[in-house]
Amino acid sequence: MCICINCHYVDKCQTYYAVEEQHQQPHLNDNPTFEPIEPTINVNIRPKEDYIEMEWDVVGCESFLEETGKWVKLRPGEPVPA
Repeated sequence: MCICINCHYVDKCQTYYAVEEQHQQPHLNDNPTFEPIEPTINVNIRPKEDYIEMEWDVVGCESFLEETGKWVKLRPGEPVPA
């Protein structure tokens, strides 16, 4: 799971914006200004019958500042990204 959902900077972060792009999800912010220090992204690749599924998760970041439930506060009622 992406650590970003519990990060204070999720709605300002350029890396999370890129993850949203990869997952074709709506952006929390169309102009993120925060550039995180040393984010680490795991990319899981799963071949399906007629396409390849790619899942991007930020699993580490020197800028991570925990704010539990930050993403949920920004998108109340929506399912939390897995």
